[in-house]
Amino acid sequence: MSKIFLTDTTLRDGSHTVSHQFNPDDVMKVAAALENAGVNLIEIGHGDGLTGSTINYGFSKYSDFDLISAASSVLTKSKLTVLLIPGIGTVEDLEMVRKCGAKAVRVATHVTEADISEQHIKAAKDMGLFTVGFLMMSHMASVERVTEEALKMESYGADVVYVTDSGGAMLPKDVAAKIGSLKKNLKVPIGHHAHNNLGLAVSNSLTAIEAGATYIDGCLSGLGAGAGNTPTEMLIATFDKMGYEHDGNLYKAMDASEDVLKPIVEGKGLKLKTNSNSLMIGYAGVYSSFMLHAQRAAARFGVDARDILMELGRRKAVGGQEDWIIDVAYELAHK
Repeated sequence: MSKIFLTDTTLRDGSHTVSHQFNPDDVMKVAAALENAGVNLIEIGHGDGLTGSTINYGFSKYSDFDLISAASSVLTKSKLTVLLIPGIGTVEDLEMVRKCGAKAVRVATHVTEADISEQHIKAAKDMGLFTVGFLMMSHMASVERVTEEALKMESYGADVVYVTDSGGAMLPKDVAAKIGSLKKNLKVPIGHHAHNNLGLAVSNSLTAIEAGATYIDGCLSGLGAGAGNTPTEMLIATFDKMGYEHDGNLYKAMDASEDVLKPIVEGKGLKLKTNSNSLMIGYAGVYSSFMLHAQRAAARFGVDARDILMELGRRKAVGGQEDWIIDVAYELAHK
């Protein structure tokens, strides 16, 4: 199995959730937390791509250039990435964000309109940017047509080509067929971007990997347009359980969601439902009622409740063995 590269779009697709109101300070905090969690590419900007702040798509308080500069000031390892939709963003905009610190661009078109990406992909490559072809609304075209359009993006110089489920409408069998065809016919790596409108985002992402994709997208806490994107922390957890090679760190991704993103979103008057507790129960494989007991024991002994749950999972604790929680917490505190 090839290494999986994770792109987080909390600060781009996730900006739909906050009506494009992330400010430079928000961006710096979240971007730094994502890099600390091992995310490979971090996408920044208006939800509808570079210079999408318009009456049509919704205004942002800050320009993409301000937000990208802010992110660039804190990122040292992750690739700072932008999304460009030809007709909204221009080659001139791309040159400006390159000067602001962008290292990668995803050039996005409707799934049947890859032709309009040629100028932008070639310009991005000339600028030295890591360049991704992003075929949006991929559920609307046949396997053959998606492959045809992907081949165009590859021919223009794209380093990766994505099957993008913008509508969250694809079933696992659709993902398998389209990713599988691209894997068979293209030489460059393949990526997948899922939305959770049918509750299939994690499943479709895993199906994409099984079919040959090595670039996968997520957002912290599943932020994003529609029902949201695949939760980044859930992706990392499932990658761990599947034994995939990747750079993500589960605890740090969970902390980025709970301790960094949640206060920002709730500070804008929105309620962010984080999934840390349920995620950790599933990841550790322990009885659901253990969480509250583990949190109390963690506070009592000054340890991390997640470490308690993980140890209980290793010991295969089941309901009725709650007394083990105190034992485990005590042992962890005295290591």
